[in-house]
Amino acid sequence: MTRTARELLEGVTGKLAPDPHANRLLPLIARGAAQLDTLAALALEQRHVVASDHRAFLHLAERSAAGTRTSPADPASAAFFEMLAEGEAQAGERLAAFAAAVGADEARAAEYEPLTDCQAYPAYVAWLALNGEPTDVVLALGADFAAWGGYCETITEALRHHYGFDDEACGFFDLFAAPAPELESKALAAVQAGLDAERISLDDALRHGRLLMAYEAKFWHALWEQDQRVA
Repeated sequence: MTRTARELLEGVTGKLAPDPHANRLLPLIARGAAQLDTLAALALEQRHVVASDHRAFLHLAERSAAGTRTSPADPASAAFFEMLAEGEAQAGERLAAFAAAVGADEARAAEYEPLTDCQAYPAYVAWLALNGEPTDVVLALGADFAAWGGYCETITEALRHHYGFDDEACGFFDLFAAPAPELESKALAAVQAGLDAERISLDDALRHGRLLMAYEAKFWHALWEQDQRVA
């Protein structure tokens, strides 16, 4: 049963995998060359992303549990989005230590103006929370989570080795870099339920995923451009 769902999830993730050279900021962080002000901007942008995604995932969980006019209740997708929302809440708590390490305190956060290209991603996640078929959204998020997890793995290693950050300051990125077998299990269950109910639109899932990956790329490119201006 799970194998069919896994094949679909892995197939979508493979089709949407980003160009490994697309993220120009990542190599700078990896070798310790990114400016501290850029890392502060990363922390400040993530404050907005995490808060928005947390609410979006809660709404997706509620929609899934209640069903819509065109789809019955989908408890498997609801469980997946509930876990995502819990993860975002935990991420928000861990982000504070990273923000403190890069000098992004509350006073700076209050004055900070978010970058448009950085906030395109959470804006689209919020759109999906209102308009997307939940199972299609599960599939679309898979590719982006895979890329984001890889980015976080690189970043957390660099923060320790090049920037001298401790475990607490790296905790935000550690959270996303670590394997998440329970979340994967819930994603597979949601996809399988969607297959069984014939409510998955592969075209829609891929379209959502392409947009998510494009907005993810814009996020990092905006920070890279800022880093170049600071340098």
